[in-house]
Amino acid sequence: MSGQRKTWWGDFATTDFQDIDPMETIALLPIAATEQHGPHLGCGTDATIARGMLKTLIPLLPGDLDLRILPIQSVGKSNEHLHAPGTLTIPATVLIDHWIALGQSVARAGIRKLVIVNSHGGNEEVMGIAARELRVTDGMLVAKTSWSRFGKPDGLFSDVENRFGIHGGDAETSLILHFRPEAVDMEKAEDFASTVAQDEEDYALLRATGTHAYAWIASDLNPGGAVGEAAQATKEKGQALAAYQAQGLVTLLTDMRKAPLPRSR
Repeated sequence: MSGQRKTWWGDFATTDFQDIDPMETIALLPIAATEQHGPHLGCGTDATIARGMLKTLIPLLPGDLDLRILPIQSVGKSNEHLHAPGTLTIPATVLIDHWIALGQSVARAGIRKLVIVNSHGGNEEVMGIAARELRVTDGMLVAKTSWSRFGKPDGLFSDVENRFGIHGGDAETSLILHFRPEAVDMEKAEDFASTVAQDEEDYALLRATGTHAYAWIASDLNPGGAVGEAAQATKEKGQALAAYQAQGLVTLLTDMRKAPLPRSR
């Protein structure tokens, strides 16, 4: 691999971890899921998005940024999709221990800055707990984020999609059309309406997502298992969205490199 930039953890030799500057080197832990995404997308959608986003990210990285990307965690907490065959899930308590153990392995390698980047909503609470524990037990600086938190280009998606399209809708379907078009069956793609729209009419504060959220499973939001305007998806939207969100992560990684390490445990 002489002359090629290394970014994937598994490509670094053990000698490449000698003399690491803990202020400069950052580890990236991509977490995803394997679960149903409606009739038009495969169960590997979230993992495919993780891989595609990382491939988009790597060419955008500053040349002097020492980033080491850990193996993609392709199975997460997906018990909200257990009603649908093909879904794989790991209990939250097991995932917490697993991701903490990975973070501690990173720390033992001399790296004390870690970013967890997520492509599945069901992992949100779990990664937060793991991140806090790594700060407490190992004195690490850990940032947690999701690709979707970096937003979307203005005007790329409809207001309905932006408000309700949280699973297998226009955004995710467009990403898969860009990353792996053979994994999409557009003949089965629909505009999967969300019950959250009715919640907004019925309740002042109560929602499935947001500030005052109730716990739900996917079929509560739409019996088809997807939510959003999947029929409107295009690969061009997916390409634009991927570039936009990958650039957002570059900005976060730049911030992480500047940020000081915790002073104490």
